Amino acid sequence: MILYLHGFRSSPLSMKSRLLAAQMQALGREAEWLCPQLPASPKLAIELALSLVKDAAPADLTIIGSSLGGYYATWLAEQLGCRAVLLNPAIVPLIDLEQHVGVTTEFHSDKPFEFKREYIDELRTFAVEKITQPQRYFLIAATGDEVLDYRDMVAHYQGAQQCIIDGSDHGISEFADYLAPVLAFCGIDADSAR
Repeated sequence: MILYLHGFRSSPLSMKSRLLAAQMQALGREAEWLCPQLPASPKLAIELALSLVKDAAPADLTIIGSSLGGYYATWLAEQLGCRAVLLNPAIVPLIDLEQHVGVTTEFHSDKPFEFKREYIDELRTFAVEKITQPQRYFLIAATGDEVLDYRDMVAHYQGAQQCIIDGSDHGISEFADYLAPVLAFCGIDADSAR
């Protein structure tokens, strides 16, 4: 099973989640794909994620997290003992998100939502100082990320499998090129489409 957690202001309509969903469908494994719209509250986002995977065995579960979703995926992987793929993950989002307190909109729908000041405190709850089993993590980081510093990601996931993209951007525009290695890390052969 794959649980995909999108980033701040993003949604299941993001390019990366749509590409992965389409690939899982092509493989006839769409029943093993989950990508919920996450609430703005980190506490509620984590509760939702935990409820969706409560019956999944850790060995059968991979959480893929993009940006803020990567921050959540790291905490969840540490708690559940499952694998995690991190796509330009946020390392210390409370610093970056302080400027977004207030009402903002989702990228793919322009639907407004409120990011409350108390959510910064909620984020602190899910901080992972140091990952415990690097072999359970796969980091994809872009040196051209205009939002987050890839060097923080490389340092935080030291010892994990890492793919550092020279250039690119925060959204990883060429993510289609990385579908096969991401799915392989999840234990899925991307070339076995029916």
